[in-house]
This record gives sequence, C-alpha cells and structure tokens, in this order.
Amino acid sequence: MPHRKDALKLFLAHRASLIRYARSIVGNVDDAEDVVQEAWLKFSSVAAKRPMAEPMSYMRTTVRNLALNGSTRKRIEARIFAPNGQTDATDVPSDSPTPESTAISRDEYARILAALEDMPERMRTAVEMHRLGAKKLKDIAAHLGISITTAHTLVLDGIEHCRAKTDRSPE
Repeated sequence: MPHRKDALKLFLAHRASLIRYARSIVGNVDDAEDVVQEAWLKFSSVAAKRPMAEPMSYMRTTVRNLALNGSTRKRIEARIFAPNGQTDATDVPSDSPTPESTAISRDEYARILAALEDMPERMRTAVEMHRLGAKKLKDIAAHLGISITTAHTLVLDGIEHCRAKTDRSPE
C-alpha cells in the first residue's frame, strides 16, 4: 500500500462492510461508525509508514479490536455509572484502603521494622539495599566487601527472618 490515496480508496470501498462488522460487535451504528473512523486513523498512519501484504485483514483486525475494547469499556461504565448519568458516590469503588487493611498494614510494617532491628548489621544492610534500595547483589557484595554468594545468602536469610516475624509464608 504505497500511497495514502490508494489506502483511502481501499478504505472507502470497504467502509460499509466495516461498519456492519463493527455494529455486529458494538450493537449500534453510531458506535460502529466511531470505531471504523478510529480504525481508519490507525490504518492510515501505519499504511503511510510501511507497505502491507493484507491491508484489509489489518483493517478488519483493527476494527475488531477497537470494537471489543469499546464494548468492554461500556460494560464496565454501565456497572459503575447510573443510566441517567447520576452516580451515587457510595456505588463508586474507592481507591483508598479500608481502615482494617490500613491497620493490618501498619501492624505488619511495625513487625518488619522490628525484624530488621533484630538482624545482624550486615544482614540488615543487605536486605535494605536489595529490597528498599533495589540494589543488585553484586553492588551489595561490593559495598559490604563480601562475595555475591554471601550477599545472596544474607538477603535470603533476612527476608526469611522478616517472613517469620510477620507470619508470612513464601509467595
């Protein structure tokens, strides 16, 4: 598909069938036309950059994916929002944690801090560098002047120590 003009001709020749195809997925003509228009924008952008062996296959796949994504979004919106546009604030899921989960998290955090304080200094440093500082084992080993294997063992033992103190099993 070397020219944009050829891509447009192909699109216009198949536009009606693409709308019917999209309508079979989304359920109405208005949404189907929106899907086909968005598919054209994606298609023309790609067609301008590189030739396509099967341009209509690409277009139908794009229409299908956009239609399915739109249908999924509408189902989710219908579950969350009232049909008349009025949403009861109590029906909208909150991003905030519940008071119970906040209390549990604080308790677990305190237990982890206590577990870190109980550790030997090298182990605590290794765990903090690895889990909190996102450092690699080789960096931990260099910082502590130990082998990578020893750094790995310190981190594993430290994590196990924290799990034991928080009553958490391995994930």
